[in-house]
Amino acid sequence: MSALPPALVSLIALLGKLPGIGPRSAERLGLHLMQTETAQVEVLAQKMVEARHRVCSCQNCGALTEDQPCRICRDDSRDTSLLCLVEKPTDILSLEKSGMFKGRFHVLGGKISPINGVEPADLRIRELEERLGPEQVREVVIALPSDVEGDATSYYLARLLRVHGVLVSRIAQGLPAGAGLEFADELTLSRALEGRRELQ
Repeated sequence: MSALPPALVSLIALLGKLPGIGPRSAERLGLHLMQTETAQVEVLAQKMVEARHRVCSCQNCGALTEDQPCRICRDDSRDTSLLCLVEKPTDILSLEKSGMFKGRFHVLGGKISPINGVEPADLRIRELEERLGPEQVREVVIALPSDVEGDATSYYLARLLRVHGVLVSRIAQGLPAGAGLEFADELTLSRALEGRRELQ
């Protein structure tokens, strides 16, 4: 039987569902919140709810934003002919930290995975195709994880995009196999972007 009050046990259980938070970390966070001034906890809770309501996906690229379109899509200094394709909005943050990519982004929203019921129609591929002409895209850089689904999705997109006369490249390996972009440091990502190669 837990010595902790039921309300705290419930809070710790919810905190433990956050990515990267194990049982011990969840317990430490829960206990810390219980020993923090009530006003500070209320501000934290308010900011979490406020952020969840205000932050949405960019209608153009899929990045996290409060404004439509997002800051990157509005930036006239970026190369509109260069488009980097990523799996999740958080991958954009990782690539932006590298400071190497000066084009725009497109969030695919997942990877093709028939075993998990994810087909091409479930991803933002149609939206990608719709951007090619108006933005005069000449190269699409695929920055998907190097796992089975990432590889399959990359080759599917390479075949599809070649029909549109677009050069398709993929970031160089050097990222851990099966790992997402959020686990790579800025130097690894910048070298991966520099060493991208055309997909055949």
